[in-house]
Amino acid sequence: MAVLAAAQLRVLALALWFTTTTGPCVQADVPPVPIDQAVSPSQATANVIPPGQIDAAIGRLNDLATDLLRRTHIPGLAVAVVRNDQTVYATGFGVRRVGSEDTVDANTVFQLASLSKSVGATVVAHQVGAGVVAWDTPLIHHLPWFALHDDWVTHHVTIADMYAHRSGLPDHAGDDLEDLGYDRRQVLQRLRFAQLHQFRADYAYTNFGVTAAAEAVAAASHTDWASLSEQVLYKPLGMNATSSRFADFVHQPNHAVGYVRVGDGWQAKYQRQPDAQSAAGGVSSSAHDMARWMVMVLHDGVYDGKRIVAADALRPAVTAQMVSAHSAEADARAGFYGYGFGVGILPSGRVALSHSGAFALGAATNYVLIPSIRVGIVVLSNAAPVGAVEALGMQFADLVQFGVITRDWLGAYGKLMEPIMAPSGSLVGKEPPAHPAQALQPQAYVGVYHNAYFGDIAVLRRNDSLVLALGPTRTEYQMRHWDGSIFTFEPSGEDANAGSVSEMTFAIGPSGQASSVTIELFKENGWGRFARR
Repeated sequence: MAVLAAAQLRVLALALWFTTTTGPCVQADVPPVPIDQAVSPSQATANVIPPGQIDAAIGRLNDLATDLLRRTHIPGLAVAVVRNDQTVYATGFGVRRVGSEDTVDANTVFQLASLSKSVGATVVAHQVGAGVVAWDTPLIHHLPWFALHDDWVTHHVTIADMYAHRSGLPDHAGDDLEDLGYDRRQVLQRLRFAQLHQFRADYAYTNFGVTAAAEAVAAASHTDWASLSEQVLYKPLGMNATSSRFADFVHQPNHAVGYVRVGDGWQAKYQRQPDAQSAAGGVSSSAHDMARWMVMVLHDGVYDGKRIVAADALRPAVTAQMVSAHSAEADARAGFYGYGFGVGILPSGRVALSHSGAFALGAATNYVLIPSIRVGIVVLSNAAPVGAVEALGMQFADLVQFGVITRDWLGAYGKLMEPIMAPSGSLVGKEPPAHPAQALQPQAYVGVYHNAYFGDIAVLRRNDSLVLALGPTRTEYQMRHWDGSIFTFEPSGEDANAGSVSEMTFAIGPSGQASSVTIELFKENGWGRFARR
């Protein structure tokens, strides 16, 4: 009763705030800037878009995309724009394979990376609308083997918690395991060892938290995630080039090859295989297909007159559920996250839904949706992130809202990307000691070392050298002596940019042999120390 009374008081207070005036309502009370009186105050914006301004913005995309390719030298881009219920622009720029005549077009298939979270959230929303699960269904109801470090959290963490990144898992928990070669089930089972932050209070972005939620939905649906996505979303929308399986991507004849920056150029050195985190980063699609998806999202789950996703099930995903970036200053806007969707307020006051995706091994993607005018853009590229896809998205959003580009978006986003793409390790760029302390004999370090999260690692002797073997595939890395019982190795993968150097420090026991080793690369979440077995 007291709760109901308090709620009634809040409603009454809001009603008084919106209706009380100092006198009779006269023409002078009408604001000088037109505001649509038909929408609620929270939906109103003073940003007026003149006729023809959106068309003009679309008309500039060819030049803007061409200029971004010139400035960044990235191999290829595909861009699509939707307006109301139609695709009004879809084309490609550059090539999908350097040195060939394989040009990018609107049907070229790219790896979406983290745009997969938004796409996957609409798969979940479909199943919520169908009554298979609810957003607040605990994962353990359908994944009885799943656990987190805290038993209470294990029994209460929901699909929504994982899709809003508020489970308490540390940032990017599990990514390091995937990089070592652990499969999806192995990674999810090892999340129980990760120390948790505050449940439902701290935002921390996790690929494998989202993956765990998607696996629960798939289990409740009695199928696998990739098949479920195809069944309830891709086929109904006519997204014929879209898949949540890596094998489907590489067998597409019109797919883009991923590139990484080497010096001043780009090279195809790696191929990201993201099946372990399919729901969070494993979707591949084309600009043409993504345009269909954007239309559906902007029309509350309807495409071409057909209901794809229930509006009430989709709405929580595309509305703010968690503060993802707190305001830095009193006059600064905060950032929010829904369920798989970024939710923000543009300088115009209009709400935008957006997400970026990136593989350090060769992909960068972005979309921006403005629901109040039902306009959206998606930008896909086959190069490691340099800010180009985000820049084009914001250039277009500026032109749509204001008719001008407000800043050098490529310069701004490029600076944000630089530290993300920089090599890691405290010894990067440093020269070895001129007179290092001598190491022990190699046999003192050889052996198997263990911790619960990463499992076993091994130090092996190869002729006169030592190598470090990591992960279930025992991938080997050459060890180099640095100083005393400190060695280094050069990790590689999605979580270790080119040029990274990891220190590894051995502790020597009374027997004269190493009793443990601490690996810098793995220290961030508290699992850097491995004890000798």
